[in-house]
Amino acid sequence: MSYVFLQQYWWLLVSLLGGLLVFMMFVQGGNTLIYTLGADDDQRRALINSTGRKWELTFTTLVTFGGAAFAAFPLFYSTSFGSAYWLWMLILVTFVVQAVSYEFQHKQGNLLGARPFRFCLLLNGLLGPLLIGGAVATFFEGSNFLIAKGNMLSPDEPLDMAVSTWANATHGLDALLSPWVLVLGFAVVFLTRCLGLLYFMNNVENEDIRSRASVRLVGQAVAFLILFVSYLVHLLLKDGYAANPVTGVISIEPYKYLHNLLTLWPLAIVLLIGVVLVLYAFWRTIRSKNYIGGIWPAGVGTVLVVWMLLLLAGLNNTAFYPSNADLQSSLTITNASSSEFTLRTMAYVSLLIPFVLTYIAYAWHSLDKKKITPEEIKTSDHTY
Repeated sequence: MSYVFLQQYWWLLVSLLGGLLVFMMFVQGGNTLIYTLGADDDQRRALINSTGRKWELTFTTLVTFGGAAFAAFPLFYSTSFGSAYWLWMLILVTFVVQAVSYEFQHKQGNLLGARPFRFCLLLNGLLGPLLIGGAVATFFEGSNFLIAKGNMLSPDEPLDMAVSTWANATHGLDALLSPWVLVLGFAVVFLTRCLGLLYFMNNVENEDIRSRASVRLVGQAVAFLILFVSYLVHLLLKDGYAANPVTGVISIEPYKYLHNLLTLWPLAIVLLIGVVLVLYAFWRTIRSKNYIGGIWPAGVGTVLVVWMLLLLAGLNNTAFYPSNADLQSSLTITNASSSEFTLRTMAYVSLLIPFVLTYIAYAWHSLDKKKITPEEIKTSDHTY
């Protein structure tokens, strides 16, 4: 395992975690639909308890993504999570508010009632995907940061000598002023709403909810496809940030991401498979009244599409976190990674990942063996 291989291996794993995180945000998307799908309080509680069984997995995936990024690419972590802290603080606050809202809306002694906490779930469902989608968009659109380092391009320079700062006082919030960042952010919002609808249809055994979800999927899917296709076309036609593999100098390359897609053609095939799976899930669910398994092809397709997009952002000598304030401060998987020893040690630990995934799959299956019904919520010992 060469140093270059280890850097690419860990970019592959971090990108996969990013894809899993976007899929798991069906919890957030579902929470925006509580009042749309629930005709009465019993149905709304069934919907809340449906996503309530999975919110911890979403939060854990977010934390794992941050932890893997910190360990494998510490300079990226310190720049994005440290310098752009207002953006990430908003993301974390919305997720903390989500946890509190689940646990306290029906606690004994709650004087506020359930409605304020359900509003917080709605707020998390909108802001969480929007902000995370916007954060992903900065991998392609760039951010306003500076790296103060004696010689960032030198592999002998220790990473702890690098100091990242934001070029303005917004500390990451300025990313939301970019139209294309918002386009991808809202695409993620509508995607999570589609995934939430598909999940409810599969997980909640109520014909009224399933019928309403099938009808609403049409509008949400159309909005998502318009936004996603628009951003994908923009991405393939825009200039990208190329890194010289010998000198490390960053330069602007026209059609960089299109070149990456053509050069790394296996990624293009997997990306196409992911898109087809998502479209298949939408089409079959809308067409068939009895099909409730759309969350699975849509979920796999979502993971594959996001995974491939993130790989395109970092592989083939590409700056995955470009700086709009100083081009040479842009981060690549070469100049932002941990030492070879650290990456190699973590690579051995990563061999445990299949066992962890097996446990998650078992836990998921155990939780979903019995479908949720509004009647069950009235008699269950543990409900949200």
